[in-house]
Amino acid sequence: MTVKAALGLTNLVVVLALALFAPAGSVRWTYGWVFLGIFGASALAITLYLARMDPALLQRRTQAGPVAEKERSQKIIQGLASLSFVSTVVIPALDHRFGWSHPPLPVVIAGDALVLLGFLAVFLVFRENTFTSSVIEVAAGQRVIDSGPYALVRHPMYAGALVLVAGIPMALGSVVGLAAFPPFVGVIAWRLLDEERFLVAHLVGYAAYSQRIRWRLIPHVW
Repeated sequence: MTVKAALGLTNLVVVLALALFAPAGSVRWTYGWVFLGIFGASALAITLYLARMDPALLQRRTQAGPVAEKERSQKIIQGLASLSFVSTVVIPALDHRFGWSHPPLPVVIAGDALVLLGFLAVFLVFRENTFTSSVIEVAAGQRVIDSGPYALVRHPMYAGALVLVAGIPMALGSVVGLAAFPPFVGVIAWRLLDEERFLVAHLVGYAAYSQRIRWRLIPHVW
């Protein structure tokens, strides 16, 4: 499983590099390399942690994407989510190539910080909930987790992912790239609503949990 996870991570970084530098038309792009380094190092750190501390969760995380989903609606949602995520990289790459926008360096640094913050949020979720599968399912012995970040919002991993993705265009020095973020938010909202429908029907105690924890993504907002 560690080998499979390593291959999956390598494939992700390679695809991300292609999505960055092919549309940019050059590998001479400092912001692109810095972002790729932050993304790859953060993902590697989490993978190594899971390999040592929670191999079962690592196995759940390696089965991802539209093909792995069991419900047709989630296959569609995952496909759209993948497309939206790639857009947050490709549009800034095109922006770099054609010079559409030129945000100041503090904006880029703030974007890198958001990427790191998003990865931190995802790590905290993984540490708290061993049942955080990449696909919507209920595992044998699964129970409702209501501690840690789950005491604040019902979907803290999606909240972390939104922070991470919001930072990507900024980290890549693109204001235009932020246009890809709202569609990603819409897809994530669609996914979590569909996931809640599934969990209420199949996970004992989830309906009561959703009554106790009112907020899905952002406390006091939604």
